[in-house]
Amino acid sequence: MEISFFLLLTLLLLGTNYSSATVFRVENSCSYTVWPGTLSGNGAALGQGGFALSPGQSLSLTAPPGWSGRFWGRTDCTFDNAGAGKCVTGDCPGGLKCTGGGAPPATLVEFTLAGGNSDKDFYDVSLVDGYNVGMGVRPEAGTGDCQYAGCVRDLNENCPAELQVAGGGKTVACKSACLAFNAPEYCCTGDHGTPQTCSPTKYSALFKSACPSAYSYAYDDASSTCTCAGTDYLITFCPKT
Repeated sequence: MEISFFLLLTLLLLGTNYSSATVFRVENSCSYTVWPGTLSGNGAALGQGGFALSPGQSLSLTAPPGWSGRFWGRTDCTFDNAGAGKCVTGDCPGGLKCTGGGAPPATLVEFTLAGGNSDKDFYDVSLVDGYNVGMGVRPEAGTGDCQYAGCVRDLNENCPAELQVAGGGKTVACKSACLAFNAPEYCCTGDHGTPQTCSPTKYSALFKSACPSAYSYAYDDASSTCTCAGTDYLITFCPKT
C-alpha cells in the first residue's frame, strides 16, 4: 500500500507541475500582418523567438513556471524562405526567429511568472522603449487583482513631431523621450536615477494620458505593474477595447 500511495502522490505532484504551466494566446486584431517577437530571460524563447500572424490569426504558446520574458510586435517585415530579412519597426537580430530584443521604439509586454519564491505572476505593457503598435494583456481566469493592461489608442496618430519615426509616408512608430533626446531627466539616469529624482515629463504624461495602464517611463510602477495567479493570458495586437 505504501508503494501505491507514493506512486499516486508522485503522479499528483507531476500533474500539479504540469498544470501550472501558463498558456499565452497571441492574437492579431490589426488590419495588417504583425510579426511577434519573443525574448526569454530564462529558458528557451517561446515560439522559437518569432513568427508571423496575419490579420485575425492567433497562436498559443506554453511557458513553464518561473518563466520570464517579453513579447513585442514587428511591422512591415520582409523575410525570405530561410527566415532572413528585416522589419521597419521592432526589428531584432536573427531574422524571423529573434535571438535578441527588438529595436526601439517598440511596445513591449513583459512577464515574470509564478515560481520559486513567488506564487503570483507579474506583468505589464511598457512604452518605456517607445510605441509602434497597440498591445493588450487580458488574464483569462485567475485570482487576485488580475487587471487588464494595455495601450488601445494608436499613439502614432498623435505622436509629437520630435518623436516621430517615418516610413512609407506615414508615422510608423513614436520614440520615447529617452531615445529621442538621450538626457538623464528623460532616461532616469545620473542625477535622475532614482524614483525620487526622476519625475514624469510632458512626453511620458502624453503616453500615460493615452494609455493609463501602460508604463510611461522607468519609474511608473505604481499604476502599471499588474499581478495575477493561476491564469492563462490573451495578448492582443491592436486591441479594440
